[in-house]
Amino acid sequence: MTIFLTEFARARLFPREPRGNTIQDCTPEAFERHLNAEPPLEVLDGYAPFCKLHVHRNWTSTRCLAVPITDANRHLLRSDYEARTRAELPVLVRWFEGLEPPVADYLIPILYSREQLAKEGTVIDADWGVVGCMYTAEPVETPMAPITMMRNALGVDEGGSGVHIDREAYRASVEFWRTHANWRG
Repeated sequence: MTIFLTEFARARLFPREPRGNTIQDCTPEAFERHLNAEPPLEVLDGYAPFCKLHVHRNWTSTRCLAVPITDANRHLLRSDYEARTRAELPVLVRWFEGLEPPVADYLIPILYSREQLAKEGTVIDADWGVVGCMYTAEPVETPMAPITMMRNALGVDEGGSGVHIDREAYRASVEFWRTHANWRG
């Protein structure tokens, strides 16, 4: 099985202007090599048959991305309308500014099959393409954000995958993200 770091993921995980809430102490090339050389501790099913999650021990100083919202940090929450790419419509997002989470114990790359990536307009030679990565304290999936589920349901023309919303997964996502937020450094 071969894995390729897509341009979509490269731009988000390894931005030109380094940020504290992206992958640290690792180049995109070294990240891709590691995923191809080191077997995952576990492979989890993603939200659709074309999606897999590879659980790896964190070999970097990358910090956990999702942080619990508490009375002590609620004042650090920020929000704005943003798009992930120029082609996508902006959506409401929120994040923390001014806090430093613990170093993640796990990196969990999100992989899409070559066939699904081709449907979305990305052609790769590898079997799987990285479309994102979770940085977590536990070897489990962070629920997909509700807005990502909605974008996916809108289809590939709107930056999604074309997978319909699973109402129970959506409700579980809302419960998690109601009490957590990402952070920016």
